[in-house]
Amino acid sequence: MAGGKVYLVGAGPGDPGLLTLRGRECLIRADEVVYDGLVNPLLLRLTKAHAIRTSRVDGPEGRRLDQDEINAMLVSLAKAGKRVVRLKGGDPFIFGRGAEEAEALLQAGIEFEVVPGVTAATAATAYAGISLTHREDASAVAYVTGHEDPSKPQSALDYEVLARFPGTLVFYMGLHRLPEIAAALISAGMSPSTPAAVICRGSTSRQRTVTATLDELPEKVTTAKLRPPSLIVVGSCVTRHERLAWFELKPLLGRRIGITRPEAQSEPQIARAIELGAEPVLMPTIRIEPIEDWSAVDETLAHLADYSWLVFTSVNGVRALLGRLWQTGRDVRDLGNIKLAGIGPSTAEALVEYHLRADVIPEEYRAEALAEELRSSVAGKRVIWARASRGRDVLPRELEAAGAEVHELTVYRNEDAESLPATATAALEAGELDWIGLSSPSIARQLAKLMTEDARTFLGNTTRLVAISPVTQAAAEEVGLPVSVTATTYTWDGIFEAILGAEAD
Repeated sequence: MAGGKVYLVGAGPGDPGLLTLRGRECLIRADEVVYDGLVNPLLLRLTKAHAIRTSRVDGPEGRRLDQDEINAMLVSLAKAGKRVVRLKGGDPFIFGRGAEEAEALLQAGIEFEVVPGVTAATAATAYAGISLTHREDASAVAYVTGHEDPSKPQSALDYEVLARFPGTLVFYMGLHRLPEIAAALISAGMSPSTPAAVICRGSTSRQRTVTATLDELPEKVTTAKLRPPSLIVVGSCVTRHERLAWFELKPLLGRRIGITRPEAQSEPQIARAIELGAEPVLMPTIRIEPIEDWSAVDETLAHLADYSWLVFTSVNGVRALLGRLWQTGRDVRDLGNIKLAGIGPSTAEALVEYHLRADVIPEEYRAEALAEELRSSVAGKRVIWARASRGRDVLPRELEAAGAEVHELTVYRNEDAESLPATATAALEAGELDWIGLSSPSIARQLAKLMTEDARTFLGNTTRLVAISPVTQAAAEEVGLPVSVTATTYTWDGIFEAILGAEAD
C-alpha cells in the first residue's frame, strides 16, 4: 500500500444526526471529501477539507454517475498523500457501489477503511413508524434493488420467489418502476390486498409516506406526486404506520427555516430546527471576526482591578474577551471582585463555560432592561462594556446617565456578509423558504441588502419573517422587510416559539 488513505463513509439517509461517531471523526480529520448528491450538506460543517460533489452525467441509459471517474479521483487523491473521505448516502455497501470503489482502491494499492452507515431501509421505515421485523408481522426482511445494472442481459430478480417470501420486502430506488414491480409481484401470486407503502426522502423534513394495498399503491403515489429518493415497503408491517409514525407528527415537518446567524454560531439553531421537524437553511448575513489590534483590550486587561463591573451583551463578547484574558497569560482570578452582567441566558451560559456566574441577568433580554437593572448599582463606578465593532449605543448612554463611567471595549468585529450562500439564494428566489429568523437589527438590514427583487416578491406570503424583538422588527420594516410575527422572548428559542404559535393559528 502507498500514499494516503480513503475512508468509505456511510452518511445515513438524510438526518445529519444519524452519522456515526466514527464517520464524524473521519470528516474532522479529512483532507478531501468526495460526497454524493444525496448527502445532507450540513454534514460538511464537520470538516475543513476541500469538498467535491459527485454529479450525474447524461448517457445512453439516462443520467448516471460516472463510477470510473469517481474511482480514478479517489485513487489520485490518495496517491497525492491525502486523507480522503468518500461520503456516501446511507451505507456504502448496501446498494451504494462502495464495494466497487474498494476494489478499485485495492487494485491501485491504496489503503482504505469502510465506515458503515445507517441504511435507508432501517432509518426511513423507523421514522415512518414501520417495524420491518415486528414479531407479529415478519421474521425476515429482504432488501431488493428496484434499479438493476442496465448492462445486465436480464433481471436477476425472481418475482415468484419474492412473492412467496415469508417476510417484508424493501425495494430501493424503485419509484420509477413501481407499477411494474407491483404488477410483477401480483402476477407471481402475491395478494393484491397486501399492505404496501412508499416512503420518500426518509428521515428528512420532506419525508412523506403513502400507504395502500399493493394493487392501489402506484395510483396513490402518482396522485401524491412523490419524488425520489424513496423506498417501497411491502408486507403487513406497513399497517403500523398510522399508529407509530412519530416523525411525521413533528410540528414543523416540511417547513424550511432560514438561519441568519453567523454560520459558526448556528449549531443550536440548526439542532432546534431539526428537532421540530424543519429543514434549516443556512443564510448567514454577518460574519464574526477577531479584531486586528488587541492593544486597547490588553491595556484594559492589565488594569481590571480599576473596574467594578464587566458587562456582556453577546456570547461573542464573552468568548472574545475571556479568550484574550487566557491568551495573555491571565485567567479568571484576574477578575477579582468585578461583578458580571449579561443581557440574557445565552450570555450567562457562555460565562458558565469559563466557570463564571452572572451577577445580573434582566428578565427582559434587551439593552434597555439591562441598563435599568444596573442603574442603582453602577453610580460612581467604572464599567467595562465588551462590545462588537458596531451596534446600538443604548446601554452606555443609559449607564452614563445613571452616573457610571463606561469604558467601551471593542473585542470582536461584526462584518457584513458579501453574499448569501447559493443554496439560500436559490430557495429564496423560488419561494421555497417558509420562515426567516431575524435575530438583530444589523442582520435585518443586511438581509435587505442581499435579497434580490425576485426573492422579495415572496415576502409576507410564501416566505414569512420572524423578528427576535420589537427593536429588530422596527429595523426590518425600516428597510422594507415585512415582519409577520415577533418573538415575546428575545432569544432564538423565542423565535421558534413564535413560529410554532403562528403555524398553530
